[in-house]
Amino acid sequence: MTVEKKTDKNTAVLYLEGWMDTQNALLLAQALNELEDDITQLVIDMEKLEYIASAGLRQLVAAHKQMKGAMILRKPAPEVREVLKMTGLDKRLNIEA
Repeated sequence: MTVEKKTDKNTAVLYLEGWMDTQNALLLAQALNELEDDITQLVIDMEKLEYIASAGLRQLVAAHKQMKGAMILRKPAPEVREVLKMTGLDKRLNIEA
C-alpha cells in the first residue's frame, strides 16, 4: 500500500492505494502521527484502495477518534465499501461517495 499526503490549510487528504493488510496498515498510522497539529479535518481517499483487512479497519477507527469525528472516507471502492458495511463502520464513519 502507498499513502500520499496533501494538505490545504487545516485539511489533510491521505490518498491510499493498494492493499491495507496487517503488514502495511501501520503506514496509515505513521501518516496520521505525522499530521500537523493545526489539521482539523482529515479526508482519506480510498478510491484506489483495493482491499482492507481488520488491521486497516482498526487504523480507520483510531483516525476517527484522533480527529474527533472530523474525518471523511472518500470514494471507497466497492469491495472496501462492502467490508465497511459488514462491520457496521458505514454507520459510524462519514463516507462520501
